[in-house]
Amino acid sequence: MDSFLQQLYNGLSLGAIYALIALGYTMVYGILRFINFAHGEIFMVGAYVAYFLAGWFLPDGAASSWLMFLLILMLSMAICALLGIGIEWTVYRPLRNRPRLTVLITAIGVSLFLQYGGQTFIGADPKAFPKILGDPVQVNMGPVTTNNLELLVLVITLILMFALRFFVMKTKLGKAMRAVSHNIQASSLMGINNDQVIAVTFAVGSALAAAGGVLYAMNYPTIDPLMGLLPGLKAFVAAVLGGIGNIPGAALGGLILGVVETFAAGSVVSDYKDAIAFGLLVLLLLFRPGGLLGKATVEKV
Repeated sequence: MDSFLQQLYNGLSLGAIYALIALGYTMVYGILRFINFAHGEIFMVGAYVAYFLAGWFLPDGAASSWLMFLLILMLSMAICALLGIGIEWTVYRPLRNRPRLTVLITAIGVSLFLQYGGQTFIGADPKAFPKILGDPVQVNMGPVTTNNLELLVLVITLILMFALRFFVMKTKLGKAMRAVSHNIQASSLMGINNDQVIAVTFAVGSALAAAGGVLYAMNYPTIDPLMGLLPGLKAFVAAVLGGIGNIPGAALGGLILGVVETFAAGSVVSDYKDAIAFGLLVLLLLFRPGGLLGKATVEKV
């Protein structure tokens, strides 16, 4: 039982990061009905922004602090939010009325551009992420052993999820986002600025991905320009698992995927943990195409 609880906790900690990335996928899909495959690279950019900010704010010998960590996290989220708006404005907005396949291929192109642009300008060699909060401090919670950094992942993820839920359900802009998601043409006729809503959606999704990148880099402290590829794909699986377009579903899907992957890694099939994650997507699409909390829809032609 102790081993089970430990693996469950480890899975939730990993799944929390997948959930943060998956929320960006599901928000963009809910508004525009397309998958932004460049989202995993925003995750990578967030980690690199924090890496350079930490080198600037915390030169060799400088003491780390919680205040500095929060500053670096917030700035990374803000910079990636601006990057998300820039990508939407320069790349996706001109293609908004084009076939979805065109936008999908463009999203893959943006993903490759960010990956290889990072290798060109930053370098392909892995870099050690700075210890913004110092060395991990072990924390014992009964049968579960963890550290302050893993606890931080869960706490910040919960805070961001509740903040997103409040924003979408309780604010005027959140209500506009739900209206655009329901019917983009009707929302425009009702006076909603669709361009503004879509830009905000990309900003929020990119900020959450950046937070995931910072938290991931703090717990797995090596970063490189291709680090967003696999977590991005797994977060997409999580979004589909929970129900693409459904915000609580994306969070649930990320947590489930993290738990499944962790238990697989700790078993005799550890070499196939990635295959199990994607096999889970295949099974879900076969038996419940709408996801756990989503609804299967039929598109009219």
